[in-house]
Amino acid sequence: MAGSSKTIGALLVAASALAGAGAALGQARHASNEFPTGAISQPSARVQQPAWSGSSGASGDPAMTVEAIRAAAADFPNCIERLWSAAARRGISRVTFRAYAERLTPDLRIMDMLDAQPEFTKSFWDYLDLLVTDERIEKGRELLQRYDRTFDAVERAYGVDRHIIAAIWGIESNYGTLGGDRPVVRSTATLACIGRRQRYFRDEFLAALEILQHGDIRPDRLVGSWAGAFGPTQFMPTAFKRYAVDFDGDGRRDVVDSIPDVIASTANNLKKDGWVSGETWGYEVVVPATFDFRLAGPSHAMTLRDWQRAGIVRPSHQPFPRLDDRAYLLVPAGVQGPGFLMLTNFRVIMKYNPAEAYALAIGHLADRLRGGGPFVQQWPRYERVLSRDERLELQQLLARHGYDIEPDGHLGARTRAAIRDFQASAGIVPDGFASATVLNRLRRQ
Repeated sequence: MAGSSKTIGALLVAASALAGAGAALGQARHASNEFPTGAISQPSARVQQPAWSGSSGASGDPAMTVEAIRAAAADFPNCIERLWSAAARRGISRVTFRAYAERLTPDLRIMDMLDAQPEFTKSFWDYLDLLVTDERIEKGRELLQRYDRTFDAVERAYGVDRHIIAAIWGIESNYGTLGGDRPVVRSTATLACIGRRQRYFRDEFLAALEILQHGDIRPDRLVGSWAGAFGPTQFMPTAFKRYAVDFDGDGRRDVVDSIPDVIASTANNLKKDGWVSGETWGYEVVVPATFDFRLAGPSHAMTLRDWQRAGIVRPSHQPFPRLDDRAYLLVPAGVQGPGFLMLTNFRVIMKYNPAEAYALAIGHLADRLRGGGPFVQQWPRYERVLSRDERLELQQLLARHGYDIEPDGHLGARTRAAIRDFQASAGIVPDGFASATVLNRLRRQ
């Protein structure tokens, strides 16, 4: 999924539909009769999609203006034809290209979704409430038991925790029930010719045609999210091309309907991205109000022993199992909420999808599936979440004060670091939390 070599950041996530960006997956081959193949439930009949709003995108990118979108849509047939030579160089036949590309029309509704990613418009606690539910925990445990032999074999082959794989399955598509119903070829073709990510999505479009050329997935089953991610664990076409595996040995890398292929391919993706066998993703921790929050963030990794010496402890003072493991401190709600020490495997999950809220939801759901409890500390639910316009204003004000950020409305690590520096200069606890209080203080400066 995004922000990695496989995906482009926030483009490839849609929490409201639970359709994420794809994963990069690997290769393995096993006897076809070794695992239960358990067909994955077919999607319900497609519903009529709403039309494009006719509005410019919220990003302000010149390619997302109404005029640019309409001009690109008018040129769409020519754009597709211009891609034929690139398709031919990849071994795509003219027959395949004519059958699946030449009569396409653009899905302009995608333009409305291109600039509206829920990871960046919800609070961490709202996002966790949405995705880590009792129903998902129950269903995940049921699937772990049902496909126990397959998970056993995959763990032996790839060394990746089965609970993480099941959590990705659950959060990406609600265990295959909400993976999206848009034709992947049409979606990627639209994004390849219209909007602000054309260069990236040209490769995705051509990779989708390659999938059809090779016959791994039936054309009617190659459907997914608006960004082109498909299957229960939401592969992007380029990720499929590089890493999908035929774990059931039937000669096809079917990450849509073969459960062994889905589970093994997802595991192989994580392994290729650096998964550390035997290590968890991270720990909930208590961060004292007197702590120097400028030490928080991905750039300040230390051993768990060093964090412990700095006053960071787990709730109820449980010991850290491996004190030499290195981690960084994430404090998504600042001093008012729980902290988290994130290990290497958290960074690996973020390569699957580059939103911190997503990765935290995956880790937490995995813990719940293995029998763990909810987070101990409370989130500051009384805090009003800033609107997108307010977040953009906050960033613009920080930039005017000389902080090195690019205003985009997304509150990532760089924005939190700038907020911490501003808070420290203003005599406020520098926890990096983008609150209404911080915004008002900036307005008065």
